Amino acid sequence: MQTVERKFIIADPQKCNGCGVCELVCSASKDKAFNRRMSRIKVVNIEPLVDIALACRLCEDPPCVRSCAREALRRVEETGVILVDENKCNGCGWCIEACDYGVITYDPRKKAVVICDLCEGDPLCVKYCVQEALELTSMDKIAEKARKSTVKKLFAPTESTY
Repeated sequence: MQTVERKFIIADPQKCNGCGVCELVCSASKDKAFNRRMSRIKVVNIEPLVDIALACRLCEDPPCVRSCAREALRRVEETGVILVDENKCNGCGWCIEACDYGVITYDPRKKAVVICDLCEGDPLCVKYCVQEALELTSMDKIAEKARKSTVKKLFAPTESTY
């Protein structure tokens, strides 16, 4: 049996300016309203001048799923996507507290949480990111980029101090 490479959305901190277009696109596609608070991707302020978009990282052993006493969250093994059963979720917030990335949102209209589902593998936030800062990627691709970056640094011409 061949395993599917788990993908998730990341933002390049060198490109992301925190504009929030990703949040608006997400809420418009999922909730038919431009409401950044209902977005499944979140722009967070890290420092006074640094904003970056974060989305569910599809943890291997997701603490949000483990923390749900009502078993309203489940992880799809093939993709890693976390699905919410709105009929079971009572909005208690345990999963929100358990998420290391702070990307689970409570929807007061549904009285349930919402989590990025990657738009069935074609995330609109990535497609419409004005800065092209968002990418649907995998751990293998991130590791490959890191290796290439390291090799480039090792073989970069060094400046002579002579």
